[in-house]
Amino acid sequence: MTDRRDELAANLAGVQERIAAACAAAGRARDEVTLIVVTKTYPASDVRILSELGVRDVAENRDQDAAPKAAATTDLPLTWHFVGQLQTNKVRSVVGYADLVQSVDRARLVTALSREAVRAGREVGCLLQVALDAGADGRGERGGVAPGGIEELADLVAGSPGLRLDGLMTVAPLTGEFAGRQQAAFGRLMDLSTDLRRTHPTANMVSAGMSADLEQAVAAGATHVRVGTAVLGVRPRLG
Repeated sequence: MTDRRDELAANLAGVQERIAAACAAAGRARDEVTLIVVTKTYPASDVRILSELGVRDVAENRDQDAAPKAAATTDLPLTWHFVGQLQTNKVRSVVGYADLVQSVDRARLVTALSREAVRAGREVGCLLQVALDAGADGRGERGGVAPGGIEELADLVAGSPGLRLDGLMTVAPLTGEFAGRQQAAFGRLMDLSTDLRRTHPTANMVSAGMSADLEQAVAAGATHVRVGTAVLGVRPRLG
């Protein structure tokens, strides 16, 4: 366990240094950017070590991994983010532990989240996942709502009991006009965030950037970066 703690501490320090350098290069204060550590496929013991090292925001993308891990760490001062594509039949479970759902992308999901948040007596923060590679059907390859659908979905979240509209999230697209152009993609997300805040001024979170492209996200203005591999190491292959 000491070896693992040392490994995580070194990796975490390296990521924090990258974020600090990116903030300095962009003329931003370091406290403008929050690190969210994505712990998928790694055990609750790693989450516990990360908490001891000062991490306060953790994320998961699969409910079957997240639910038991969150249950095993209820004593820790953590904010849990759900960042994966979310099926409505998993909403009740996710609402039980997630403080924020970053992958809200359709009206049916908003309705389900609202119903379960009210039932649980919780307020759940919501980020709209924006698909910058949205096709004709208005959906992205990895989920998300097309830019043209943001306003309507935002209004729905803001008007739904038990939900709080916190901002926007994106994943750098692998196809379309922004493929291989992460900073341009994140810049587009910032423009969309500016538009959103005209009608929803408190929806000021911008979640973008991962292990490979966090610098571009910080340069574009992201408030949160989601980092897994650079902190926890290369994930074991499943199956």
